[in-house]
Amino acid sequence: MKVLAISGSLRRDSYNTKLLRAAEELLPADVELEFYEGLKAVPPYDEEDDVQPAPPAVAALRQAVADADAILIATPEYNSSIPGQLKNAMDWVSRPVATNPLRNKPVAVVGASTGAFGAVWSQAELRKVLAAIGARVVEGDVAVGHAPTRFDLEGNLVDEDLREQLGEVVDALVATAAGRQLVAA
Repeated sequence: MKVLAISGSLRRDSYNTKLLRAAEELLPADVELEFYEGLKAVPPYDEEDDVQPAPPAVAALRQAVADADAILIATPEYNSSIPGQLKNAMDWVSRPVATNPLRNKPVAVVGASTGAFGAVWSQAELRKVLAAIGARVVEGDVAVGHAPTRFDLEGNLVDEDLREQLGEVVDALVATAAGRQLVAA
């Protein structure tokens, strides 16, 4: 099974990327976590550019989503919502509406921020967007508030309660994807 990890932060030392790395440690041995690293290259969505063949960065994003059995997205919170680049990527992936690669795909959302609330608003907004796209949004929350205090200097998530919550979300995502595979078989 392959899970695609998407960090909504473009920052090199992103707490959301660190959160995804912590999730990788919690996955079963037979599950591969692949990091999508092309978010910055995805051009702004413009319906006039949404043609075949798609722009190369868009085609790569859509293919990465299509090839995954499940998606794990870690989102920061910018102005109480989803970062523009992440929302833009979701807009591209949502096309064509009826056959987009996120349709019925299990997706879990987690988040980290330097503020007190751990990106809870952006997570809620992203779940709403994913549901509108047709993704199968997995229940569960991981809100890493005060992120600089939750990771050590090596980038490890050191808060045991948050690690437990992250493990529960990862387990739910993997179980949902496994159930989907059984139905398809």
